[in-house]
Amino acid sequence: MSLKRLLLALPAVAVAVSLAACAPTPRPSVDDVSAGIQKIAKTAGSESVFTDEISDCIAKQLVDSKISDGALATIAEGKEPTGAEDQKLITKELDDAAKTCVTTD
Repeated sequence: MSLKRLLLALPAVAVAVSLAACAPTPRPSVDDVSAGIQKIAKTAGSESVFTDEISDCIAKQLVDSKISDGALATIAEGKEPTGAEDQKLITKELDDAAKTCVTTD
């Protein structure tokens, strides 16, 4: 490839890379969200309450909900989302998940 053709291609590559950097956060997997729930529970000192089975069930319901990809990514990182709308929806989804995922014997 000639130097001239390479130089002509660079702006197109730069645009493609910058667009990729602005791409939306992909939706995290159930496993990633479950691991994040476990991290949050451990930080709160309540990891014994959240068994793998319960965390997986809650994570599945959260991933299947209308919670934003960004908020789910934050949970997957083991952090709590801070946006008011996210908090409101997460609280609702957690209440619903508790009814399904947490059973008493």
